[in-house]
Amino acid sequence: MTTEPATPSSPAEGTETGPRPSSGGAGALDELAVRARAEGFVRERLRIRSGRRVVEVDARGRARAGALSPADGATIADGARRARDERVPFVIWLASSGADATQGAGALHGWAGAAREMSRNSGVVPQVAVVTGPAVSGPALMLGLADVVILTGEAYAFVSGPVMVRRFTGVPVDQATLGGADVHTRTSGVATFVAADASEAAELVDAVLAFLPDHTDTDPPSLVCDDPVDRPVPEAYEVLPDSPTGAYDVRQVLAAVVDHGDLLEHHAEWATNLITAFARIGGRPVGLVANQPLSLAGTLDITASRKGARFVAFCDAFNLPLVTFVDTSGFYPGKDLEWRGMIRYGAQMAFAYARATVPRVNVTLRKSYGGAYIVMDSKRMGNDVALAWPSAEIAVMGAKGAVEILHRRADPAERLELERRYEERLLNPYIAAERGTVDAVIDPADTRREIHEALEMLLAKREKLPRRRHDNTPL
Repeated sequence: MTTEPATPSSPAEGTETGPRPSSGGAGALDELAVRARAEGFVRERLRIRSGRRVVEVDARGRARAGALSPADGATIADGARRARDERVPFVIWLASSGADATQGAGALHGWAGAAREMSRNSGVVPQVAVVTGPAVSGPALMLGLADVVILTGEAYAFVSGPVMVRRFTGVPVDQATLGGADVHTRTSGVATFVAADASEAAELVDAVLAFLPDHTDTDPPSLVCDDPVDRPVPEAYEVLPDSPTGAYDVRQVLAAVVDHGDLLEHHAEWATNLITAFARIGGRPVGLVANQPLSLAGTLDITASRKGARFVAFCDAFNLPLVTFVDTSGFYPGKDLEWRGMIRYGAQMAFAYARATVPRVNVTLRKSYGGAYIVMDSKRMGNDVALAWPSAEIAVMGAKGAVEILHRRADPAERLELERRYEERLLNPYIAAERGTVDAVIDPADTRREIHEALEMLLAKREKLPRRRHDNTPL
């Protein structure tokens, strides 16, 4: 298919009539316009994207920078509601400066209704937002309600613009510096992906949806896998440096384990000390979470905790099994982090894993210390299968730190001997296996096979949380 979204024969004032995102097919039967005669420039349609039914809303306007009228807000709300009723993904294309100031409070009510419907979709159907221009005020807040946000290079998003920033703070700032794609990719974490243009953004939409089910009550789509599930992966272990504190790129481990080495990394440039990615093992989609020793030595900080918690909850909502690769010495220490709420944000990670009901497999590669060991899907957090490499070290802390606390009066020679004894007695995965916190110590070359067998065993897993109105997530 190479169909492009239908445009009204008489576009409303301000309707963007340039190229629309392609679904990769042909023929009018691939899409159906909804509310085609509604006022405003926003257009809604049911369509096929790479063989998948979706509700797609195009909210990109030219007149008054795409200011939303009450009717425009109603069309966005109708699209979100229709996606929920049809049980299909919701995709919205945005280029809007916010509520139309000439329409009064009615315009505010319009996007408020849209936000309400998107909130009701949360965890029910996947929601993808693509920004190709401005997303200001209300539309910017809608990005925070989407599961996946894609920004093009020309996009920018903020709640209060440069004029208001200068008026209230006296600091001059331009649109790109305040809310450009680079800012939202690296600093704020609003953007999940960045695309060069609308065409590349459309490809990313299809790539993301390929890993996700239509709705929460069905499984993600599987593919026929021609990559042997019992393929040995000795290269995964060979990545580890000789020094136990040496850095390496954990992406190489992940690529060795998953089908054909294909990863779709989620928030790749934000909170780089934690990798989150979509992949397949044996043809089935999975969500990967891994500490990244190349950044902050793989420790967890506020942004990594937020990133991990959101991703775990997302995968759990849409039935993607979670595979967690652990190599962390703990939470990153610092007065600033503690003052900013490290306790609350660290708890988000624990909360997300503790309530996840999808199959969960954990592989400890190297270090797993302290509180970070707990929140990285440890056995006592409800993990289903905990595996470890022979290089794994699972303990409250490393040998050096433990000796400094427990034997602070020992001389240097005594400390070295005490550290050696500590490592022999506690810093090996076999002690953890004896205590039941690790199910098996595996040959690293068998990692792909072991994970696949664990996931196959857990295919029939069904777990229900206690009935309640809703969680009180530690925000």
